Amino acid sequence: MKELKGIIAPVPTAFDENEELALDRLSDNLKQWAETRLSGFLLLGSTGEFVYLTTDEKKGVLERARQVIPQDKIMLAGTGCESTRETIALTRWAGDLDIDYALVINPFYYKGGMKPEILRAHYEAVAEASPIPIMIYNIPIFTSLNMEADFVLELASHPNIVGIKDSAPNVLQAQTICQSAPEGFALLTGAASLLLACLMVGASGGILAAANVAYDLSVDCYDACRKRDLVRARELQRRLVAVNQAMTAQFGIGALKALLDRMGFYGGPPRRPLRRPSTEIQDKLVQIYTENCLQEVS
Repeated sequence: MKELKGIIAPVPTAFDENEELALDRLSDNLKQWAETRLSGFLLLGSTGEFVYLTTDEKKGVLERARQVIPQDKIMLAGTGCESTRETIALTRWAGDLDIDYALVINPFYYKGGMKPEILRAHYEAVAEASPIPIMIYNIPIFTSLNMEADFVLELASHPNIVGIKDSAPNVLQAQTICQSAPEGFALLTGAASLLLACLMVGASGGILAAANVAYDLSVDCYDACRKRDLVRARELQRRLVAVNQAMTAQFGIGALKALLDRMGFYGGPPRRPLRRPSTEIQDKLVQIYTENCLQEVS
């Protein structure tokens, strides 16, 4: 089992102009990213617009990605669905592809019924049925449900629940999990703006949307922290915040894809109702990227 550490990119799903899957474009992107120092890739995360994909499309994405991603890179698959039954089915299918980990978001549509005991039973059922280790995915900005430290620590006692992608903007929560979780349970932050802070309290890395474009900056920040070069790490974190705020907090997935196009990757359109940003916003993104990543973009 590959160790869950380093910087992982939650890659966008490539669509053509008709919003159909563009799997050849996805392959090309993954081949370029594989040449970087990224530790691995998450398919079908929030950045991958998984909520807009059919089950067959999800399988197509995972099949193609598994063919391209080198075996020395970590591969995660977002397999969380609203029902336990469907989550188990997709997670088992991902396991058959020899994917390293399944990332399972909590069900949230019937949030009034998602009491801790219900979510605990859900995760335990998935973990028992899964042929591969699973990670919890906590992203309360989208689910409106924060899985707090005590609850996560309960789940961490299950031998097949091996980590969490925690996108909650709460360093104290991350610290509590890191300090009290069993040995081998990994916390990777999903918040690029908190990468340094979370690493300092015990996180083993990050799964960061910004890493799709700011891969060198993200890995440099991670490396500087691990070496305890905190002066450099703070400066790199400052620059990473600027890139992350522009792409994720302000302008979203459409902006990330537009910047990828400008960088020589394939971005393409997001799936509606998401939209591409205006040319004016794209130019602003390029300026922010160039100033903080110190790389020229056309």
